[in-house]
Amino acid sequence: MSENTFKALLLEKDNDEFNASLKTLSLDDLPDGDVLVSVAYSTLNYKDGLAVTNKGKVVRGFPMVPGIDLAGIVAESSSPDYKAGDQVVLTGWGVGEKYWGGYSQMARLKAGWLVPLPSGLTLAQSMGIGTAGFTAMLSVLALEKMGLTPGDGEVVVTGASGGVGSIAVAVLANLGYTVVASTGRTESHDYLKELGAAEVVDRSPFALSKRPLESARWAGAVDTVGGETLAALLKTMNPGASVTACGNAGGFDLPTTVFPFILRGVNLLGIDSVMVPYDQRVEAWRRLAQDLPLDALDQAMEIAPLSNIKSLAEDILQGQVRGRLVIDVNA
Repeated sequence: MSENTFKALLLEKDNDEFNASLKTLSLDDLPDGDVLVSVAYSTLNYKDGLAVTNKGKVVRGFPMVPGIDLAGIVAESSSPDYKAGDQVVLTGWGVGEKYWGGYSQMARLKAGWLVPLPSGLTLAQSMGIGTAGFTAMLSVLALEKMGLTPGDGEVVVTGASGGVGSIAVAVLANLGYTVVASTGRTESHDYLKELGAAEVVDRSPFALSKRPLESARWAGAVDTVGGETLAALLKTMNPGASVTACGNAGGFDLPTTVFPFILRGVNLLGIDSVMVPYDQRVEAWRRLAQDLPLDALDQAMEIAPLSNIKSLAEDILQGQVRGRLVIDVNA
C-alpha cells in the first residue's frame, strides 16, 4: 500500500444486500475532521458485533467503517488541542454508528471526541478497557456518588464474565468492595475469582423470582444484562441501595413493580457511555488508570487481528467472548 492508502473494514448496503469486507481506501475517502489518527487498536463490543453482522440497527448510514472504540497516534491536526505524535483514545460519540470508526488503519475525527491516553496505560491496554471498561468505571463513579462505600456490604455484578462485568469486578475488588459476580458461564468462575470476586453465583436466581420483593442482600449493583435479570435484582437490593443499568443483552423490557422504589427506596441509575462530557471522560479514564490493576486488565484482554473480525463478531453475539477482545487493525 502507498503512503496515502490504508486497510479498513467497510460495511456496504445496496437495497437489501449487505456486505462487510476489508478494503484498501485512500485518505481522500475519509470523512471531514480536524485530527487524523493512525489507529493502532480498536475493540470488539456487543454493539460492534451487531454492526458487523447486520443483525441490529446500529449503523445509521452506508458505507460505514464500524468500530466504536479506537486508540492511536495523531498523524496530523488542525486543532490546538492535539499535535502530531500525541497518543489518543476515543469511545462513543456515535463513531462506528453515524461516523466512520475504529476498524481502520486511519481515522479522521473531531478533536472534541478524543481524550489523551492516560498516563500509565499503553494503547493496547486502553482498548482492553475501551467502551466496556469506560462504562464500568462510570457505573462505579455513579455508585460512589450515591454514597456507596466498601463497608456497606456486598456488591453484585451481573453478566460478570463479559467486558463491562469483568472490568467492574476488577475495579470494585481493587477498591476494597466485597464483590459477588453473577454469570451463566461455569467455565468463568476461576477467572472471575482471579479478578477479585469474593463469590461467583449462577445467573438463574436473578431470573426466577416472581414476587414483587425478595430478601434484601445487595448494598450496590452493576447490571450489564437488563430484562428479567435487572427486574429480579431490584427486588433484592438493600433499603436505599443503588443499581446501575448499563446493558440490555437480556432484553429491553423491565418487568417490575414500583415496590422496590417506594418500599425500599432503591435507586436505578442509567449509565450512558456515548455522550459523556469531556471533563467526566477524563476523570473516568484517570480513575481507570489508577484503580484498575493492570495485571487484571492484561488477564481480561486478548488481542486478535482485524482479519478475524467477522467470525469474532458472531462469537460475541453468541456470548462466546470472555473479557475484553482488542482488535489489532494492522494485523
